[in-house]
Amino acid sequence: MSGGSQAVEKAEVRLKWDPSHWEQPHHHLDIIATTYSTDAPHGRPVYVVHFDSRSPDGTINMSRHSQTGQGFGYVEVMTLELGRLAPSFARVVVGVAIHQDSGPKTFGDLSNAGVLVVEGYRELLKDDLAQVSGSTAATVAEFTRDASGAWEFHEMVRGFDSDPEIFTMEMGSAPQS
Repeated sequence: MSGGSQAVEKAEVRLKWDPSHWEQPHHHLDIIATTYSTDAPHGRPVYVVHFDSRSPDGTINMSRHSQTGQGFGYVEVMTLELGRLAPSFARVVVGVAIHQDSGPKTFGDLSNAGVLVVEGYRELLKDDLAQVSGSTAATVAEFTRDASGAWEFHEMVRGFDSDPEIFTMEMGSAPQS
């Protein structure tokens, strides 16, 4: 929606995709969030949140998870309570990764894929991931803490060619120019 920043206290990231054809292996996608300290905002993540996990302080968690894409609308949901994060955190990056267990798959191999980032009823980002169609993983959003301590949203749709585990180490890196 917007390339600029917007103040955010609590955000929700939603993911959708159509299930694979009945003769094909399942398409399994995951929302992943990585957190970064004020000392190393582009360094190694302090912790990673994905399916079946939550942040140690409970501020980032999955409220809905799908391994197949079956269901109506957005089938996977992650909530980020940014306003409750400790002051030692400066940055949170959220991405989407496709599991590669049944062979290589990119966003272009999926149908009806999409990500939605909202704060309450306010839409911060809506994207069909077409711009990263050749990628196996993508960042979609970045939240940074400003000098006053408020969290700002930044659209960050950027493709990667890595499996979910490697992606968690790459997704917070500074963009290559």
